[in-house]
Amino acid sequence: MTDATAAQRWPGSVALVLASSTGGVGQHVRSIARGLVAAGASVLVCGPAATQDQFDFIGVGARFTPVEISASPTPADARAVAALRRALADTPTQVVHAHGLRAGLVAVLARPAAPLVVTWHNAVLVGGLRGQLSRLAERVVARSARVALGASADLVERAEALGATDARLAPVAAPVLPAPRRRRAAVRAEFGVAPDRPLILSVGRLHRQKRYDVLVDAAARWRTRNPAPAVVIAGSGPAYLQLAARISTARAPVTLLGHRTDVADLLAGADLAVVTSDWEARQLFAQEALRAGVPLVATAVGGLPELVGDAAVLVPPGDVDAVDAAVRELLDDAAGRADLARRGAARAATWPTEADTVATLTALYGELAPAEADPSTGRR
Repeated sequence: MTDATAAQRWPGSVALVLASSTGGVGQHVRSIARGLVAAGASVLVCGPAATQDQFDFIGVGARFTPVEISASPTPADARAVAALRRALADTPTQVVHAHGLRAGLVAVLARPAAPLVVTWHNAVLVGGLRGQLSRLAERVVARSARVALGASADLVERAEALGATDARLAPVAAPVLPAPRRRRAAVRAEFGVAPDRPLILSVGRLHRQKRYDVLVDAAARWRTRNPAPAVVIAGSGPAYLQLAARISTARAPVTLLGHRTDVADLLAGADLAVVTSDWEARQLFAQEALRAGVPLVATAVGGLPELVGDAAVLVPPGDVDAVDAAVRELLDDAAGRADLARRGAARAATWPTEADTVATLTALYGELAPAEADPSTGRR
């Protein structure tokens, strides 16, 4: 796709609402906030104070009001609803666009006067009472939003099944990474990786959905290879301690890097990228890997098969044997890795860009709140 559609302007006002985020959702909201400001919109971002600290929405021209929406339901949700209601009263907007189920539910309960759009970024995977509550929230959000946007086709189908009156596909484009600042050798030297030793990279939140336990268990088997691959995982999250313990017990050649801002550098030093998630929509790291020409092994879940086509090796979720076999085969096949790298770059060229994403949203906002409306009042 091209950026030609980005010429459309929407000089209206929108509130973007998000819950706690350290990764993809926050990056996406920052990306569209920047694009909407450039398109002439007035943008208010409402979310936890920590998201402003990490993603700097103000730095791209948006206003920011802290609304503490946690990643999981808590008694503090009532305060979040009240805070969002005050923010929307203080800064009237023509459209409210919530990102994710948690932000969507808080926005629904705040009862905004403006049309509500909710982007579904993730599927509900948990069971038990929390899963039941999450599925109830899904239904409430699906039936209350004016428009439900799904980041992948299965999310659109889910919203429709739950009663959404208008559900549409809205692929999330990964922000373009900056050029690497370090050479390949310098990146590998940071981890003590010799030139002939494979470096395998994964990037994402340390959460059970990402199934890094599968990658750790597969990596433990690679100790017997000569040379044994080094595996690095960039990201932070609640599963850190469990993963660290698993790595130690299995004596797996895996290093947890914590949060990194140099993903472009890490990709420049990597030989393979691996995604082992139980579910993803259009995972940002998978997009980044293909754009960078790094061969990818990923699970065939959610929107990933649609995203990568034949430009990656797809394996079943939760299958250590499949990950092990796919990685071994690629490490032993330099020509196959080069072919995947070429196909990945070609596939990435077909994806919607950040500008295309913003153009889709400005068209939607214009549909819900035509430009002739007064942006200071939200009334026509």
